[in-house]
Amino acid sequence: MSGGDTRAAIARPRMAAAHGPVAPSSPEQNGAVPSEATKRDQNLKRGNWGNQIEFVLTSVGYAVGLGAFMFPYFIMLIFCGIPLFFMELSFGQFASQGCLGVWRISPMFKGVGYGMMVVSTYIGIYYNVVICIAFYYFFSSMTHVLPWAYCNNPWNTHDCAGVLDASNLTNGSRPAALPSNLSHLLNHSLQRTSPSEEYWRLYVLKLSDDIGNFGEVRLPLLGCLGVSWLVVFLCLIRGVKSSGKVVYFTATFPYVVLTILFVRGVTLEGAFDGIMYYLTPQWDKILEAKVWGDAASQIFYSLGCAWGGLITMASYNKFHNNCYRDSVIISITNCATSVYAGFVIFSILGFMANHLGVDVSRVADHGPGLAFVAYPEALTLLPISPLWSLLFFFMLILLGLGTQFCLLETLVTAIVDEVGNEWILQKKTYVTLGVAVAGFLLGIPLTSQAGIYWLLLMDNYAASFSLVVISCIMCVAIMYIYGHRNYFQDIQMMLGFPPPLFFQICWRFVSPAIIFFILVFTVIQYQPITYNHYQYPGWAVAIGFLMALSSVLCIPLYAMFRLCRTDGDTLLQRLKNATKPSRDWGPALLEHRTGRYAPTIAPSPEDGFEVQPLHPDKAQIPIVGSNGSSRLQDSRI
Repeated sequence: MSGGDTRAAIARPRMAAAHGPVAPSSPEQNGAVPSEATKRDQNLKRGNWGNQIEFVLTSVGYAVGLGAFMFPYFIMLIFCGIPLFFMELSFGQFASQGCLGVWRISPMFKGVGYGMMVVSTYIGIYYNVVICIAFYYFFSSMTHVLPWAYCNNPWNTHDCAGVLDASNLTNGSRPAALPSNLSHLLNHSLQRTSPSEEYWRLYVLKLSDDIGNFGEVRLPLLGCLGVSWLVVFLCLIRGVKSSGKVVYFTATFPYVVLTILFVRGVTLEGAFDGIMYYLTPQWDKILEAKVWGDAASQIFYSLGCAWGGLITMASYNKFHNNCYRDSVIISITNCATSVYAGFVIFSILGFMANHLGVDVSRVADHGPGLAFVAYPEALTLLPISPLWSLLFFFMLILLGLGTQFCLLETLVTAIVDEVGNEWILQKKTYVTLGVAVAGFLLGIPLTSQAGIYWLLLMDNYAASFSLVVISCIMCVAIMYIYGHRNYFQDIQMMLGFPPPLFFQICWRFVSPAIIFFILVFTVIQYQPITYNHYQYPGWAVAIGFLMALSSVLCIPLYAMFRLCRTDGDTLLQRLKNATKPSRDWGPALLEHRTGRYAPTIAPSPEDGFEVQPLHPDKAQIPIVGSNGSSRLQDSRI
């Protein structure tokens, strides 16, 4: 990938942007139908976002990734990314349910929701390990000299050749360019390792020689993992009410850091070369299917589709919120931030390449090599390098937390909505704590000396083609099983207008075709996973495939279970009954259940939707009865 894969930590780090605060008292500003009172959108049982800016910030913080393939990236964003994003937001908002509850639309496909939960579990486990490593580097940057700046540390080997070490050996100051003999060494010696690489491999990870050799648990990383999960839990202690306030900072401050790094980066010598390397497309590869498949996959993963997080976050929206507007804003913010971040990354890498006297392609890296080796090494060349390092890793922490909030809330919301009784609603904080503790315990093996091998295994298999399968089946279930006309009518009832024709065409034809295209090329282009020069053994690859299949198999297994539990004299009759919407499918609040969703009988608490006061501020009105006795009039239906 020609400089496109700038994902700053293995998985898909996120970042966020904002538009101006929205006053919750104004229905028009909230995207509501003008004649609809805003207070009637409140879901007293589940709760809602404090205002719309909190939802937008959280969703962008969940979605935005650091990476772009330029032309193919933009095409895939328009025809696949934004339509799928809008579908998931509208799906969750209409039903006000998490990734399990929404499948009242077609109960036989509830396995799709379970598959999303499994994927979110895998990602949540290893993603917080990435955050904990960023925490470790952040704490390590609190020093006068960065520990990965020189080769004079106890963990360094004889092969270590640091840029600053070489500068000190020449004349005690950093030269404009390295001597020709050292430049030749850096260009051609296969033995050269940078101090940042040895710090990462030999000190931070103490990397073992095999995925099966766990060695010892790295206690500093374990402590940082505990800090990561504690921060996530405290920010979600009150669900979206607390995380919605936190994202005001976590979603916007990374832009401040990016801008600071951008201004510093573009003023460095050689920055222009790095930016040109980033912007110049390799036209000879533009017709290769792999480039388009990679771009589509990057859009798919960076937006977070099929993880369940988009459905979950949208489920806390007010019913008439304009999620169409939100999906466009968030998706475009994703793309714009990816491009902007590319300028920041490659301006610094261009400076580093100029300093070493090598091509930018020699210093550009991807995955963990970019976040924890290449970029930290480039930062050592800057004056006051610990300051820039602190800013960079603090930004990575905030990016990771934005995604982790949504991953944890996805699991908690699915559990709470599935149980659905008053007890678990009141004990939601304990559910959040339980999920956080389980995530911490399951992440401990990833802090061992073989942890990075397992982390990469989970990233490559647990959240790869399974997401494509889940998303494809979701499109088919909504558009062709439930029916595109029904879904378009639902959106019109919710937003006041049907989805634009472009989205209708994409949902029915274009997006499923692109998803199928991604799936085919994921299979065709499959290559066994490697880490640097380490080839994963067959048994480890088999575990990776089992992780991938564990989420996909939820779909047919639950479908068979549902068929067995559904009434019907024949298999065809059972199939029809299992795929038609359940009786409680539709808007969660009674006041929004109009048209074909209007109840024909008096609702009961078991119906699955919430009955609440039409006027909560006048819920009980004292009146005097005909017999002169005073009583309370309950305005609940």
